[in-house]
Amino acid sequence: MPGAIEVADVFRRYGKTYRQEHGAHLGRVERRVMGAITACRTAALGGHVEQCTDCGKIRISYNSCRNRHCPKCQNLARAQWVEARQAELLPVPYFHVVFTLPAQIAEIAFQNKAVVYDILMRTVAETLRTIAADPKHLGAEIGLIAVLHTWGQNLHHHPHVHCIVPGGGPSPDATRWMACRPGFFLPVRVLSRLFRHLFLKQLDAAFQAGRLRFFSALTTLADPRTFARLLTKLRRIEWVVYAKRPFGGPEQVLAYLGRYTHRVAIANSRLVNIEDGQVSFRWRDYRQDATNKVMTLAAEEFIRRFLLHALPDGFQRIRHYGFLANGHRANKLALCRRLLAAPPAP
Repeated sequence: MPGAIEVADVFRRYGKTYRQEHGAHLGRVERRVMGAITACRTAALGGHVEQCTDCGKIRISYNSCRNRHCPKCQNLARAQWVEARQAELLPVPYFHVVFTLPAQIAEIAFQNKAVVYDILMRTVAETLRTIAADPKHLGAEIGLIAVLHTWGQNLHHHPHVHCIVPGGGPSPDATRWMACRPGFFLPVRVLSRLFRHLFLKQLDAAFQAGRLRFFSALTTLADPRTFARLLTKLRRIEWVVYAKRPFGGPEQVLAYLGRYTHRVAIANSRLVNIEDGQVSFRWRDYRQDATNKVMTLAAEEFIRRFLLHALPDGFQRIRHYGFLANGHRANKLALCRRLLAAPPAP
């Protein structure tokens, strides 16, 4: 609504000072995010004139920045993406599974975003597909959409992956549909332990290949023995994987996808106030029964936390695997519909 507070307002008021004080630690991606959000839908990006054919009223519309971190630029992209997914929905239950990295790995991930985030998404998909293919659990080829989120409600760095998974898949010989049990997809403890094994194996391989860099408080991890001790410690703790209740139907799946796939670290609607160098925003405290609260941060700290979630150039935070993978999705979905005796996609 007119006059509503935006992340762009924070950058316009305090961005210049932030650049001056923290310029040595700002990367190209972070600078571009700040510049794009600040200029979005202003004269700086140009625009066009719209005129009503009935009353003749003229309105100037400024162009969008189209940056994927901008809270204002995701509505159209989200709508187009969700519309494309509508034709891919199957008449089966859908499940929501979340994989979260331990805090020690999250620190490494922040200093090695492209490498560790990629390992995270690939091992999440491999974990789900491997356990689902096991005849002891499901015995099917599944499909899934994985979405990377790197933030918690308070804007701290909290990397995790949301997966939307149809509840079943074709049998290995592609002759029948293997459905999961009602209300139950796969055992989360089994998923957790395989995820931990696969992730640490790939992280160690990245370390051995010299693909990881360590700075500041993490510099000691550059020593192979110290890094090996950390991996040993991480193998002994339980990693968090949890499955939410299945969706009620295809409409709920689409609504969920629309909310989650193109979400940014904080929506403009959560901002409450900008005053005296401070930013207040609404957040939900899940440690206290999801209580709604208001948090106030210094503008400098708000900007720092927002920029924690800037993704590397070209990184794909929405990925499709299994029978939903891009290369053979149309053929695989046609097979699924035949096995389900479902009508063709609209």
